[in-house]
Amino acid sequence: MTRVLDRLLARHGGAHNWRRAQTISVHHRFGGALWAIKGVEGLLDDARTTVRVHEEWTTQTPFGPQGLRSTATADRVVLETGDDEDELVEELKDPRSSFAGHVLQTPWTPAQLAYFSGYAMWTYLTEPASLLHPGVRVEEIGPWQEDGETWDRLRVTYPASVATHSPVQTVYVDAEGLLRRRDYDVDIAGGSPSAHYASGFEEHGGLVLATHRKIFVRGQHGHPVTDPVIVSIDLDEIRVESTAD
Repeated sequence: MTRVLDRLLARHGGAHNWRRAQTISVHHRFGGALWAIKGVEGLLDDARTTVRVHEEWTTQTPFGPQGLRSTATADRVVLETGDDEDELVEELKDPRSSFAGHVLQTPWTPAQLAYFSGYAMWTYLTEPASLLHPGVRVEEIGPWQEDGETWDRLRVTYPASVATHSPVQTVYVDAEGLLRRRDYDVDIAGGSPSAHYASGFEEHGGLVLATHRKIFVRGQHGHPVTDPVIVSIDLDEIRVESTAD
């Protein structure tokens, strides 16, 4: 690990607590312009997300007005009734390939939304532990000045086995060791350049997690275009399940 990654991991709860953590479950509220652009407004605006920390797996419910449950991995998405019968409603195998030719304005199906939201929430909720996932490469690329502060930057390169926004991303770490920003291009939305800010850090079950996120278009020279907000994410009712010491 790099010096900055060591500091980042320590500030967000430490390697021991992240190794012990098995699942993270949150109540989320989504906002921003993206959902209407994609024709999926309201399907996941007010729901619960649960992720497994050590494998890419996300479930979200209620999904849409029928109260479905989505389950997303890197290579499969299912929508089920979410009751005792667990009746399959829709399945999408190799979901990434279904976005071929998409631009920002291309509508999403419910299963495509489940894939996007699933991998995105897994990435966010499991950071910085997800930076230690097998095959992920991290390197320091120098400081960045923002709002009178100096943040360290890490270039993160993900393997093809990890579903995420783009193979190469940049994370920004402040002087306290908090992960304040993440830059990426949303490959499944025409490579839309994004600047993602995290705030409202709280400790839950030994882990330090961001409870508020805002995502903007990343403009010229890396600075955010703050109007409109593309996506906002607010979390509460956070539960961390961990193994015993």
